Amino acid sequence: MSVLRYDSAFMNQGPPDAMSHILEHYAHSDFLLVILISMLLILLTVLIHYEVLKGITLLLARPSHGPRQRILYLVLGLNLLHTFEILVFAAGYKLLAMYDLGSLSDMPSEHFYYYFYYSAITYTTLGFGDIIPLGPFKILTAMEALMGLGFITWSASFTFLEMQKLWNLNRL
Repeated sequence: MSVLRYDSAFMNQGPPDAMSHILEHYAHSDFLLVILISMLLILLTVLIHYEVLKGITLLLARPSHGPRQRILYLVLGLNLLHTFEILVFAAGYKLLAMYDLGSLSDMPSEHFYYYFYYSAITYTTLGFGDIIPLGPFKILTAMEALMGLGFITWSASFTFLEMQKLWNLNRL
């Protein structure tokens, strides 16, 4: 596997179409298929996120739980939820790679751990830049970053609302 770097020094080397050979490998239908798979992953993760938040709401409504227990359940539940959503996107990357619908440059191996790592830094929009999406993977990467940001803010809003309920309960 050749190492591809997206910096100006690299891009100015060789013929002007040095990177076009990467895109020529993929047909337009590959990009459309990745868009469709991305939309299915988004639909799946949105439904999962909604259902888990609904379940956490029911768990937190039990009067037998004290405020500290409720916060613990809330934070741990959200952490597990986001980890699972990252796993779903990582499985999507692995599936696309198996069918040669994109790749990730500079990955040490094809072990699932690296897909999970890439998915986590994309989902959280951390983006170290040590692994770079190529071809149609760029589409799923952009979609995952957008959804990760949305899910994190959705969870933050949910946490605020639950905390507000707890603070109001403690004032009584």
